[in-house]
Amino acid sequence: MVVTKDMYLPTEEELTVEEVPLSSAPLRAGAFHYGKFCENENNEFMLCRNELNDPRKCINEGKAVTACAMTFFRNVKNLCEKEFVQYSNCLDKSSQNFDFEKCRNTQAVLDKCMADKMNIERPEYGYYCRPKVHATSRPKPEPEKPAVYPDATPYLPDDAPRTKANYGSRLYWFN
Repeated sequence: MVVTKDMYLPTEEELTVEEVPLSSAPLRAGAFHYGKFCENENNEFMLCRNELNDPRKCINEGKAVTACAMTFFRNVKNLCEKEFVQYSNCLDKSSQNFDFEKCRNTQAVLDKCMADKMNIERPEYGYYCRPKVHATSRPKPEPEKPAVYPDATPYLPDDAPRTKANYGSRLYWFN
């Protein structure tokens, strides 16, 4: 990508945010409940990215997603740490690709804790595949105007002289 002097690039301070310090197994263990807990922030971020087609304009929405994830995993640590760690270790050590099927017992324990203490039910199968309408407070972006090129070749006027083709017409059946 070519960058010109007129292009705005965010500073490092604008991009710096506290990251979620978890590996794959804990992220996978908490994914379903996290998706429910931070659904609004995630949908807002994805709507922004799809509508504006420019990641620089969605930095604040991305920061909100990360902040929500930090809040969620801190709440899990405070309320359901033992169950979460047990389920995460099961996912990590039972298979090479974090299969859920070998950890259904520990999953049920975590689901019960999340429902009782955090009031978050595990969404049913296919919940995240369904289309949803997201209400946002951001204004709808202006539709992109078609590109206008001022040096485009003008059309011939209707009264311009038209000579016959030197070697005949490709559309000889219309003559």
